Amino acid sequence: MRALTRRLQHGGRIRIGSSGWRYPPWRGVFYPPDLVQRRELEYAPGRFTRIELNGSFYSLQRPESWQAWIAQTPRRFVFAPKGPRYIIHLRRNNVALVIADTAGKWPYVEDVTADCMYLRLHGDKAPYASGYSPEALDRWADRIGVWSRGGEPADAQRASLQPARKRKTRDVCCYFDNDIKVHAPFDAQALAERLGAPPAPPRE
Repeated sequence: MRALTRRLQHGGRIRIGSSGWRYPPWRGVFYPPDLVQRRELEYAPGRFTRIELNGSFYSLQRPESWQAWIAQTPRRFVFAPKGPRYIIHLRRNNVALVIADTAGKWPYVEDVTADCMYLRLHGDKAPYASGYSPEALDRWADRIGVWSRGGEPADAQRASLQPARKRKTRDVCCYFDNDIKVHAPFDAQALAERLGAPPAPPRE
């Protein structure tokens, strides 16, 4: 792990987080039993640096909601809103293909289509329900390390024959969406540790 962290110092920025944070099964398992629901978002930044917002995919969010979320998190904490479902499929130049690990439920491809990478990890064995073993997390850490250094894994599973364009560095964003059995926050922490990606600093 130390060797991997040293190698990543010369790569792009790596951001690890969870897809959402408000899940009843997390209470008393990831969240402390005595933590009130309204403070759950304050707890998350001490464990990872960003959260993907699913709600913005299904409906427009009120300005008051955005302001409240920002107030509860450190200045450098990042929210990644999913685009509204009505426009999410528009194609633009330099748009990253979402690499989705769905435990074989859907076809898996990892073509590099932009100057950054966007990963969604739904579970190693069962979508949304299973966690990732240490070996699986090691494998993802290795792949993310290669992408962050501007390369492409030797065994990359591409839909096209065109290899990734070599870059000096490449930013990588990775979100865990295996939240049904509370694996997401712990897997995010474990992967971030392997990559030397610290949690967000406290809000000043």
